[in-house]
Amino acid sequence: MSDLYVQECCACFIRFAVPKSFDDARRRDGKSFFCPAGHSQSYTESEHDRIRRERDRFKQEAARLEENAARERSLREAAERSASARKGQITRLKNRAAAGVCPCCNRSFQNLKNHMSAKHPGFVAEEVA
Repeated sequence: MSDLYVQECCACFIRFAVPKSFDDARRRDGKSFFCPAGHSQSYTESEHDRIRRERDRFKQEAARLEENAARERSLREAAERSASARKGQITRLKNRAAAGVCPCCNRSFQNLKNHMSAKHPGFVAEEVA
């Protein structure tokens, strides 16, 4: 004999039993069935619909997380590009100063070269890669 599933009618509250396989089938397909007094019963959401809804929710969450990751990646790459550009600007200015060229007027001053070599002998122009 198959297992029975006991349930209660939502209209008349009579308790009745149905085979477990019948109950499983109604949960999956969402079709109506009747209590012994004739009241229509149904599960508001079939198991299949619940699983599909949950799957869709997980897909949406995964898409949202991927979008966030892409946005963060883009921000990180932009920050890296900005840092690289600033480093290049600093390197150019240091190299010009080491060569005695004024960063404002682009003129070369012999005394700037002399000053750099006499007062700042440890200052070395960075090589631009």
